[in-house]
This record gives sequence, C-alpha cells and structure tokens, in this order.
Amino acid sequence: MVKIASNITDLIGNTPLVDLSPLVGGKPGVKLYGKMEGHNPGGSVKDRPAFWMINEAEKRGDLKPGMKIIEATSGNTGIALAMIACAKGYEIELVMPENSTRERVLTMEAFGAQVTLTDAAASMEGSIDYAHAKFEENAGAYFMPNQFANPDNYAAHVHTTGPEIWRDTEETVTHFVSAMGTTGTIMGVSRFLKSKNDKIQIVGAQPKEGARIPGIRRWPKEYLPKIFEPARVDRVVDVAQSDAEETTRRLAREFSVFCGMSAGGAVYSALQVAAEIDQGVIVTIICDRGDRYLSSDLFG
Repeated sequence: MVKIASNITDLIGNTPLVDLSPLVGGKPGVKLYGKMEGHNPGGSVKDRPAFWMINEAEKRGDLKPGMKIIEATSGNTGIALAMIACAKGYEIELVMPENSTRERVLTMEAFGAQVTLTDAAASMEGSIDYAHAKFEENAGAYFMPNQFANPDNYAAHVHTTGPEIWRDTEETVTHFVSAMGTTGTIMGVSRFLKSKNDKIQIVGAQPKEGARIPGIRRWPKEYLPKIFEPARVDRVVDVAQSDAEETTRRLAREFSVFCGMSAGGAVYSALQVAAEIDQGVIVTIICDRGDRYLSSDLFG
C-alpha cells in the first residue's frame, strides 16, 4: 500500500536492509546487510538526527518561530536540516568548507538555505568555529543544533535506527558497523542494541592518518564530538582512503548500490569483521546516495 504523507518529514526512517552477503564469500553462516539510508527523503541517514534535533528543540522552546537556524556541516546534515527548515518555515544558514562537492551546496540552496563556505585549509574545524562565533554574536536570534554536542543527535537512533535493525533482523543481529563522523549513529544504535543484547559487537570506522573520506572523521582531540563515549564502541577499524573508494565502486558495479565513500568505508570495515567469524549477522549503514559525489573523482 502506498503511504500518503501529510509532510515530507513523515517519510523519514523505516529504511530497508539489502543483502550484501555475497561480498563475504564462502561463509554461509555469515550474513551482511546494508541499511539503505539513502531512501530517506533527504537522501541520507542524517535526516533522522536533523529532524530529532529540530523537533525536540521546538518542544523545549529552544527554537521558536522567527528564529534562524545556523549549523556547521560537512554536507548530509546540512541537506537534511535545509529540507526540514523549509518544511517547517525557518530560515537557515549552513556553513561548510569550500571544497565540499557542488552537488551538496546546490541541494541545500534548492531548499532555500543560505550556504557560507569557509577556508578549505581550515577543514571542518574552521566551519565549526565560524558557526559558533556567529551564533554567539546573535544570541537569541539564532538556534544552533550543534550536532557534535547535542544528545538529540544520538537519541534519534535510539528511537528509530536501532529498533528498526533489531526488528528487521528478527533480533538476530550480532555486529553493528558504522562510520564515525559526529558519532551520533553509532552512539544511539549502540545504546539501543546493547540494551537488548549486551553481547552485540559495536564496530566503528575511522580514516587512517592522512586519509580523506567524506562523512568519516579522525577528530583532533579538541574537536572530538562531546556526544562520543568510547566505551560504547567495542572496536574501531582504521580505513585507508583507497579501500573506502574501491569498496564504494564495487558496491555500485556488483550490487547496484550507489552510495558515498563513508558507506564504502563502513562496508570495508564490516568485511574485516566478517573475515574473522564463522557465524553472525552483521548490519552496516549505507549512509547516503552516490549522486552527491558525481563532481568528485570517486566514480570518474
């Protein structure tokens, strides 16, 4: 039955799993599933925390009609916030490094967002500093979701992503693998799945030193997201940029799964886990769609 939504935000969540088990090769006891977050209306997993942060702020009275939203973003959260701000009637300014892909900027602008680009050399940290400074200069007129420190970021995954994985694997999931950017996804899903079965292994993916993988970060200590709790992650896999890129291309060529490089990094990490076990159900996050990377050399 086709669902008729009263608002685009009603379509966030309940994304499907796709069977990627053939990637494991010769291990019938090991299943690998990708959760297709590109099926969200904004095209990524970030629709979930963006909606949760805005909705909960409205409930608390932190965000009121007439206020403007400002947020630093590497892309997907910005697109999600732009979509939700448009749906709810808020002005929004999104701050990104100037080397962000053109598709992301244009998508945000299509929703009516103001996009401010900061020096690429300062990376994401420069965008964060700019957004915080402007927020502090305009106290009372701006609302900043502050995804890196906002508990509503991971709460979205406690209430939606985690329960969906538990339900759709029929409570058989043994390993959860996620890219780590703001760390909201892994923090929230870890909370939920560990509450159901504390033996479930939570695995994070981060770039190796010097690797640049959009959507995955290796944070300097002073910028480490405040919502991150290391004890909630059982293991971290370091991912080379070349491995993330090749896995992303392989997903497109062999499985018609068109996604971004952070998903490639997560799947690569899941395969490292799969190589070590003979029985298990691994779920990983396919964070977004590949169409927002076409101006990069990822698929060139």
